[in-house]
Amino acid sequence: MKLIAVVGPTATGKTALGVALAEAIDGEIVSCDSTAVYRGIDIGTDKPTPLDQRGIPHHLIDVVNPTETYSAARYAIDAAAAVRDIRSRGRWPILVGGTGFYYRALVRGLFPGPPRHDELRARLTRVAERRGVESLHRWLGRIDPESALRIQPRDQMRLIRALEVYLLTGQPLTTHFAATQSALPLFQVLTLGVVDPRPDLERRVAARVDAQFGRGVVAEVERLIESGVPESAHAFSGLVYRQIIEMRQGVRDEPATRALIVRENLRYARRQLMWFKKEPGVQWLAGPGTDPAVPAAALAAVRAFL
Repeated sequence: MKLIAVVGPTATGKTALGVALAEAIDGEIVSCDSTAVYRGIDIGTDKPTPLDQRGIPHHLIDVVNPTETYSAARYAIDAAAAVRDIRSRGRWPILVGGTGFYYRALVRGLFPGPPRHDELRARLTRVAERRGVESLHRWLGRIDPESALRIQPRDQMRLIRALEVYLLTGQPLTTHFAATQSALPLFQVLTLGVVDPRPDLERRVAARVDAQFGRGVVAEVERLIESGVPESAHAFSGLVYRQIIEMRQGVRDEPATRALIVRENLRYARRQLMWFKKEPGVQWLAGPGTDPAVPAAALAAVRAFL
């Protein structure tokens, strides 16, 4: 049983490469993106359009409402089911995305963890209110640098959970994860990593943000809020959406918001690269997925694997 994965930082052509591979080997895509699971969260996530998908079936996209909270544990279950279904029909599953924690949850597994401790969470919430959410991130960085890499500095919910686990068990999440089992224990995995040189990535990210605003990402947020999605919804906690919510609240104007989104995307790309560089067995390709030479190199690696 075999699974192919295409991973790497944001804006490096993973979607295009995944689709090219799927066309070549009769495959189907399983998304590995923590925001693409939400219906209606489209423009700011660069969710692949029907044109982008080129007739290739895509799984784990638009699976929950934006008022719901979707977890890595649920993703591992849903993605494993999709992978098994694809393979049972004689096709090849191709995991595509840049959410490192979801990738690890599927390929290497999660641990169940202690139950939530409401009193401890309330204390941590008060710390965030007094000192800022970033203070929780700095604290996590001292006790569990690897988890701090994958959790964004203002993702209060995930920061509190990571600190809660440490304070309740005396061990960081990273230590617990090392003792887990893959959701696909019978599968061999070929993981291909794509990366873009820094100057090229900066241009691609800036162009992507301009395109997102040009396509109406602000109007998309307004429609979602008018439909009943609260500003505090977890679907709005990711890049682009969080900054637009802050813009609506008067924190900064649109030009400053665009510039901030570009900077935050580049920071996120660095964290993604550091995360995947630490994952065992990743074969790095010499360029982004849109480079004409990369699909050929990727396909050669895939054919040798299969």
